[in-house]
Amino acid sequence: MALDDPHARPSEPPEDDEPPFEGDEVLPCGRLLSQVWEQARDTAPATDPHTFSCPHCREAAEELATVNTAARALRAESTANLYALAHRVMTIVRAELRLGRLLPLADPDQDLRIAENAAAKVLRQAADTVPGARAAGCRLAPEGEGSEVRVTMTLAAALDRPLPERVHRVRRSVLHSAGQDLGLAVTAVDITVIDVLEPEPPPGPGPPTGGGAG
Repeated sequence: MALDDPHARPSEPPEDDEPPFEGDEVLPCGRLLSQVWEQARDTAPATDPHTFSCPHCREAAEELATVNTAARALRAESTANLYALAHRVMTIVRAELRLGRLLPLADPDQDLRIAENAAAKVLRQAADTVPGARAAGCRLAPEGEGSEVRVTMTLAAALDRPLPERVHRVRRSVLHSAGQDLGLAVTAVDITVIDVLEPEPPPGPGPPTGGGAG
């Protein structure tokens, strides 16, 4: 854009100004408002004697600078809101991934569900109540189209007693907890022994009961 003649009167518009586009405003000095706007938003504007000497341009530039500052603040606020929204969404997604799938409870009157990880924790604790058994892993999956659930568990067990007997006790404990504590309709509990536990040592003798010499 050509610079104005510094000796020209402020009211004389530059000869090479382009005709204003539709809706553009012509200031009393003859400058186009769009030209002042370009200079106001320029981070390194060229030295223009007309702009510094013309009160109309200076006033328009100050007003445009205020509008520009407000617009930048709104854009920054909107960006921050978008980041906050994205953070909340990702937090929910990560929480759902940690909780696992939602499993239906066996309640015909209400549509109740429990997170797989929460249910698996309860069932692992039920398995651990059997002496000589420790649950290594537990998965639950819907069975069929209703509210039934199938449990798959890995187990570490001691061999001081017959293994089938211990696995049976674990299965019974898991089924009882699933029905009584959680309200799950479990169709089957598949147990795989993957490790061996050292048998628990028998309780030691109690403290000696000594009598005083008579």
